[in-house]
Amino acid sequence: MAGIYIHVPFCASKCSYCDFASFPKETGKAEAYFACLYREMRSRFAALKDKTFDTVYFGGGTPSFVDAKYVLGAMRLIKECAKLTENAEITLEVNPGTLDKGKLKIYREAGINRFSLGLQSADDKTLKRIGRIHDAKDYLNACAMLKGFNLSADVMIGLYDQTTEDVKNSIDLALSGGVKHISLYALKAEPGTPIYTDYLNGELLSDDEVADLYDYAVGYLKQKGLDRYEVSNFAVKGFESKHNLNYWMRGEYIGFGVAASSFIDGRRFTNVFSIDEYVHLLLNNKYPEASGEVIEGEDAKFEFVMLALRTTFGVDLDKYRSAFGSEFTSDFADAIKSTEKYLDISKERVKIKDEYLYVQNEILMYYLK
Repeated sequence: MAGIYIHVPFCASKCSYCDFASFPKETGKAEAYFACLYREMRSRFAALKDKTFDTVYFGGGTPSFVDAKYVLGAMRLIKECAKLTENAEITLEVNPGTLDKGKLKIYREAGINRFSLGLQSADDKTLKRIGRIHDAKDYLNACAMLKGFNLSADVMIGLYDQTTEDVKNSIDLALSGGVKHISLYALKAEPGTPIYTDYLNGELLSDDEVADLYDYAVGYLKQKGLDRYEVSNFAVKGFESKHNLNYWMRGEYIGFGVAASSFIDGRRFTNVFSIDEYVHLLLNNKYPEASGEVIEGEDAKFEFVMLALRTTFGVDLDKYRSAFGSEFTSDFADAIKSTEKYLDISKERVKIKDEYLYVQNEILMYYLK
């Protein structure tokens, strides 16, 4: 099985922390963009007739900002050109301030069955400060419209003078909307984003303060019945994101659109980041790739381990053996010895202990050869 990702680079406004390929000033290019995206889909799917897909994910940007006809067009093309399983998980990212009943009717027709809502915070002043176009009431209204669907919400920690009470309120608001999945992201102020100036001025929380908020959130989410299954993702059992799990299990996926990444047949490649360049290349019948490489040998092994150790499942020793014909405990013997105190080791798997999962990046450095 494999996943399909479709990037929608348009949004109403760019949030102060956003470092993704999103372009609020270029929404007038949507018609040309989607025409070329459909062209890319037809071309790539023609070469992937042997693949079966069980997830579709519309990300952005803000997929719910553009005319819903574009989402419907993409889904019709997927059903026409690709092998999609009958019970495929089909997710659309939603900004609560951009959803209406007219769009929802079209999303139903398209077959969307899972919605990921960008809540971020329950505090309206904080939402305004980071450039969100919705408030807490918009979130609840969107959840009411989406009642009966599989719902997820994004919550951000590390925002300015945020406290554990603020995090609790955000989680409570998210859950009151009926979500069964929460993605809990620690704010990372990237150079070039407006919020980076606040970071340089010391207006954001320290790493230790963010870590404390994270630890609190992990415990509170568990009380509410959501277990952590990846460092930033929590779900009621059975409501984990199949699409994202595929990434962490080093499964295959094909990405369409500006800046979209793919991993097919051992090769990773990423599309160009400019809408104009993307459109130009496709109008000239060229693939819009900016970079690509075959991942093999030691790099493939590290990638498998790096992704698996982000999850609470860890490295499945049988799956590692099947993938590479060797033993994880032998291939990474030195790294395992150096990080042994951070690991739970059994006959079936090796995983990072729960209390160290948040700092898995530091642990993973030992596995990079």
